[in-house]
Amino acid sequence: MAQQHTKSLRLRLRYRFDNLVAGGTAALIGWLALACLAVVIPASTVLVWADRGAPRTLSGRLTAVWVSVGQTLKIGGAVGSPVYVLASVTLALVALLFVSTLVSLITTGINGRIMSLRRGHSTVLEAGHTVVLGWSDQIFPVIGELVAANANQRRSAVAVLAPKDKVEMEDEISAFVTGTGTRAGTGTGTGTGTGTGTGARTTRIICRSGRTTDPTVLARVSPQTAKAVLVLPPAGEAGDAHVVKTLLALDAAVPGPGDAVVVAAVRDTRNHLTARLAAGPGEHVLCVDDIIARLLVQTARQPGLSLVYQELLDFEGDEFYTAAARGLAGRTFGEALLAFTTSSVAGLLRADGGVVLNPDPGTAIGASDRIIVISEDDDTAVPQDAAAWVDEDAIVTARPRSPLPERLLLLGWNRRAPLVLDQLDQFVSAGTTLDVVALGGETTLHTASEIAGVRSRLEVSFHGGDITDPEVLAKLDVPSYDSVIVIGEAVTGTGAATDPDTDAGPGSDTETDDRTLVTLLHLRAIGEAAQRELSLTTEMSDDGNRLLAPAREGADFIVSGRLISLLMTQISESRYLADVFEELFRAEGNELYLKPVADYVRTGHEVSFATLVESARRRGECAVGYRLRAPAATGPAFGVRLNPDKRQRVRFGEHDWLIVLAES
Repeated sequence: MAQQHTKSLRLRLRYRFDNLVAGGTAALIGWLALACLAVVIPASTVLVWADRGAPRTLSGRLTAVWVSVGQTLKIGGAVGSPVYVLASVTLALVALLFVSTLVSLITTGINGRIMSLRRGHSTVLEAGHTVVLGWSDQIFPVIGELVAANANQRRSAVAVLAPKDKVEMEDEISAFVTGTGTRAGTGTGTGTGTGTGTGARTTRIICRSGRTTDPTVLARVSPQTAKAVLVLPPAGEAGDAHVVKTLLALDAAVPGPGDAVVVAAVRDTRNHLTARLAAGPGEHVLCVDDIIARLLVQTARQPGLSLVYQELLDFEGDEFYTAAARGLAGRTFGEALLAFTTSSVAGLLRADGGVVLNPDPGTAIGASDRIIVISEDDDTAVPQDAAAWVDEDAIVTARPRSPLPERLLLLGWNRRAPLVLDQLDQFVSAGTTLDVVALGGETTLHTASEIAGVRSRLEVSFHGGDITDPEVLAKLDVPSYDSVIVIGEAVTGTGAATDPDTDAGPGSDTETDDRTLVTLLHLRAIGEAAQRELSLTTEMSDDGNRLLAPAREGADFIVSGRLISLLMTQISESRYLADVFEELFRAEGNELYLKPVADYVRTGHEVSFATLVESARRRGECAVGYRLRAPAATGPAFGVRLNPDKRQRVRFGEHDWLIVLAES
């Protein structure tokens, strides 16, 4: 009962206080004055009566109480005639009013400035920084890669502008950066940030809040002095339109050609041309659908290729750099292949900015050309001749291999499916068959029928069915297929397939990945029952879901969001890489292949990697790495070794692969 009474009393007091506050400023001042007098007057009386030196008379003591109250309340406490005392108190109150007003104005101004900084409305005064416009799940891998790319820079900064609260952005980014092993830091002058490394080696993350489609707001992150600007596509149906508007706003904010590399991404191929027109000449707009479709097809035909691209696209291992020709000027490209011991030569960057991957070995190298290499860092591409390590006796002549028709299986259907079919038709041999299994909505059936009728090499058959249904999968005889591709597919309440990139409700990325995980679970059971390892390539939206996937270690996953983030970051750091990856991803020109090592060298005994490079050179190819079958299911490399030291000797088996850059 006593506890309930105390609680009730507390509630009543809080209620009365709330009513007092609701009465306005005048009521608060009045009650505060009464409360102050109720405390000060009794306290002053006690002090005077307790003072042994206080006046003996009552009037004297009352005067002393008045003086104490006046000094405590800063109203003087003057003693004299009533007129003198009244004038003194009036002057004190006026002075107190003016001083309080001045303090209030200063406090309001400071608070306003602090709130402006907290809202992220101040201008970033940086030069040579990277600007990231927009907010989506891609922001975290982008920032992580930018931090890694700038790890050897003494001073670098990343400015983020998005229609999101500045403090929330900083908290989310700080949590991610801390989780990747970097440390939190403090920005100087322009905001707080995060950093990596020690001492002066830091990357500051500066967040600003505002609409990326407003040119005046874009000025907050100083795009005119940036070295690169990345425009991220937000989630949802209007994401591509938002990217186009942001590019137009950027053009208005920074009129005329600038020095910054602008890299943007749109999802739908139908919006690609529009975005390129908005970006202007010389800038780079990636099409997510097109790139993912190409990688799905290439990886389905070259198991393990996704691991190679993962290595090339992130900044943790080896990636593309350029090195000055120096002593190689006037020599041939074939001679350059063995001119770097710890870097793998892949092509030439011409003086006019043109990129040539895997040119003819007899191509002459110009004095102003740069050598495109795969290396650990930009300062590790040092010329050092490796020709002495070539073992001529180990080189073999490739056995002729005739292209054979394949049986392929595509599980699922979305907006990228027609692009997948188009890419397959360009890569496969004549007579190859593709069975498509997806939920058979009328739109899907009509689209699939149209696409199936225009293939020149690929024979397409469409079958309606739920790819998460084990009975549907059991009827397909999945182990009999040469390769299986699983793409994201979501459903509506009517059971029809939807596009996970445009439907915000039931077709969200989360539900799409959930269905993919269920399909993979059933495929794993089918593979275990058949005692056979399925050749499986899977498309996913969220990299976190990839970790949950019930698939063997080292399986091929194309995670659209992360992959595009890595690609955008690479291009923002080196403009020429847009042309490099454009050629690698398309059917024409040179691509990466995993070919049997036995076609290049004798297996069963140790050979140097320089020997493999020389053997590949004689076939008009660039050898850039290998994959061993034995550790193919063991992380983190899963048997992939890019850019090995050419002096390294390895014992290869019949089922190991050489990673080469070649035309076919």
